[in-house]
Amino acid sequence: MTTTPTAFAQEQEQNLTRSLGRFDLIFLLISAVVGLETLGQVSTFGAEAFTWTAVLAVTFLVPYGLIFAETGGAFTEEGGAYTWVRDAFGRMAGAVAALLTWVTQPVWVGGSMAFLATEAWNVNLAHIASGSFADYAFKLIFVWVTVIAAIVSLRYGKWIPTLGALLKVGLLVLFIGTTIAYAIEHGITDLSISDFSPTWIGFFGAVPILLFAYLGFESGNSAAGEVKNPARDIPFGILRSSGIAALCYLLPIFAILAVMPKDQIKGISGFFDATSTVFSVYGPAAGPMLKVLSVCLVLILMSQGASWMIISDRMQAIAAADGAFFGGFFGVFNKHLSTPVRVNFLSGVVATVFMLVAMQVSGDAGAVFAVVLTISITTFLLSYLLVIPAAIRLRTLLPDVHRPFRVPVSNAVFTAMGVLCFLWILLGSWVAIFPGTLEALVGADYPFFDTWGVHRGTFELFTIGTLVVLMILCAVGYVRGAPLRANLATPEPEPVPATE
Repeated sequence: MTTTPTAFAQEQEQNLTRSLGRFDLIFLLISAVVGLETLGQVSTFGAEAFTWTAVLAVTFLVPYGLIFAETGGAFTEEGGAYTWVRDAFGRMAGAVAALLTWVTQPVWVGGSMAFLATEAWNVNLAHIASGSFADYAFKLIFVWVTVIAAIVSLRYGKWIPTLGALLKVGLLVLFIGTTIAYAIEHGITDLSISDFSPTWIGFFGAVPILLFAYLGFESGNSAAGEVKNPARDIPFGILRSSGIAALCYLLPIFAILAVMPKDQIKGISGFFDATSTVFSVYGPAAGPMLKVLSVCLVLILMSQGASWMIISDRMQAIAAADGAFFGGFFGVFNKHLSTPVRVNFLSGVVATVFMLVAMQVSGDAGAVFAVVLTISITTFLLSYLLVIPAAIRLRTLLPDVHRPFRVPVSNAVFTAMGVLCFLWILLGSWVAIFPGTLEALVGADYPFFDTWGVHRGTFELFTIGTLVVLMILCAVGYVRGAPLRANLATPEPEPVPATE
């Protein structure tokens, strides 16, 4: 199994500029990973959504954050998780992991974020009729402004995620503070301890969404070649940003549940409805404040999409430069911008296509949003079925690699932490692809159409069909990359693998 980078990949890495500092990385991760779009969606499960958010924070986010803080600080090659999977299991496995991670982002931007931004505009600014010319134009502008923001050189473009992260955290702090003021004046919904009790429906429904929300903090490694001191700053960034993220989910979800009855929470508009409710404490100023809030939400969503494209497009470009995705065409990093412009534009095309297809699905915007979000969840979760085992294997395969941050546990405990995270991902992946199947095993009722707003055939056509197309694309891309793989870089001496 050859894991040496290609000569072309080594050549492209010379175009990179180290411009990201410690706090740039934290803001990039917060901007990318903390998602407002999941708050309303997970809150539809009522008070138990808070319970599952807390459970996953402890049993998934903590071990996951520790595992990748160690791995990310030790293996700091540009391309992040692609290089980890390649080094652990070979280049073909790395190609699959990279493609599943990368394609999640344009699918998500075009199929979910663009819809959420349109809803934000609809709620407080101006109505955009569904399927109208204005609807298409708004979504297309959203997608391509996001792409252009990702193309800007990181030396200057890093301020886009920084602004987005500050706006996001500031908005959530304002929302929580306003919710407290509203509760003092009007009281809260009738919540009891029993409402927080977990159920099978909540477990199978909320877990995939929450896993999607908690994943991605190691993704800063995709730009590790552009971090000033990756060995020091990446572990710091992962641990700090994941802790902030837990609070950014737990507190707003509780705030939504405190002011909105469960049966009134709709996935695509749950957060907007909650803000409209609590902002009533501002009296006549509520209207103008909500308009400003909607503009801020659109900007936050754009910066979030751009942040993910900054990260994931670099991973896919390195995979392409390494002979794992259609040869060298998509592996070029622009010498002046130090960005993978060709992959950036490819992301824009995929986002546009997926947005156009998603708008043709029957059902209201909420149903379309839920289905497309599930596809994003599916591809992203599936990539971690390779990435997590790779992190476990690298600890024992290459034990002599210096680890600036090391989880103070034995290899057996480290492996157990990884297995726990893997099992969560395996569960989330199955439920995301085949919702309702596990519920039947435990005798729980699962009305499919009432839950998703589309029939199972339509749902599976989108999910399974997308995965089949992706695997075909991955196989063809890998075959086309063979000429590059034939010209490897001069290998450095490899550490001797540990003996059992």
